[in-house]
Amino acid sequence: MNLVAASEEILLSTSTGCICCQVRSDLAATLLDLLRRREAGEIPPYARVLIETSGLADPTPILHALMTDRTVAATHRLESVVTLVDALHGAATLARHPEAERQAMLADRILLTKPDLAPDTAPLLAQLRRLNAAAPIETATHGAVPPHWLFAPGQHAADPAALATWLEATGHAVRHSPDLACIAIEREAPLPALALTLWMQGLAEHAGARLLRLKGLVRIAEAPERPAAIHAIQHVVHPPEWLEHWPSADRRSRIVLIGQGIPRHFPARLLSAIETEVAEEMAKPGFRPPRCP
Repeated sequence: MNLVAASEEILLSTSTGCICCQVRSDLAATLLDLLRRREAGEIPPYARVLIETSGLADPTPILHALMTDRTVAATHRLESVVTLVDALHGAATLARHPEAERQAMLADRILLTKPDLAPDTAPLLAQLRRLNAAAPIETATHGAVPPHWLFAPGQHAADPAALATWLEATGHAVRHSPDLACIAIEREAPLPALALTLWMQGLAEHAGARLLRLKGLVRIAEAPERPAAIHAIQHVVHPPEWLEHWPSADRRSRIVLIGQGIPRHFPARLLSAIETEVAEEMAKPGFRPPRCP
């Protein structure tokens, strides 16, 4: 899920599944279609394409596909690979998930996020240096990072032959952690603010480290015209960010979470149970709902 509060950038999504395994051909087709539309004047000219994968994508087959598809290679050049590492959960993620290790190993540069939540990042930085001694590491507090650093050409652009050799030596089969699942929840009716708060807290407490990522846009009953952007990772539930308006005419609540070993129907059933309980509480005399911004 991409969330852009205000932007004139062009956003495209591939049509199916995991970008690093099922849809490598879909990715190539998307890039070539974007180029065709650019040359036909259907969209404004652009200088670069930013490909954003999920936090658990193995970058190796993606890079291999971009370099071996002759049409893509003739019209596009790999500029750099940037890996984001959560300062609070990065060490545990690197230890548990081979995809995370490969992201760090293949990075031209590494961006350390949420340093304000981690009291000591020295062990994590040492771990990243063992995996990739050449990549410069920058720290981003509250998402602030210099654009020139983020988009500067990397070592892969300077020496693509070395990257190709490395990819062939390590193989380009997808390596995924076991029991991963992407779970989507949609709701036509608005959610009470209390139900959303209790659900996110309960899900984080129950799933813990197995809740790898949760994002969503939620229509709140107390403020239906202002969507709430929600975000959680493992035990950490971030406060909702209230947007001024919906990005489109679609007013459904849409929540996506990536989990490991979480029963597929558990999040939706937990939400339904909490909705029912909150509705019963709201029906009682004297109930005062929470205020929304």
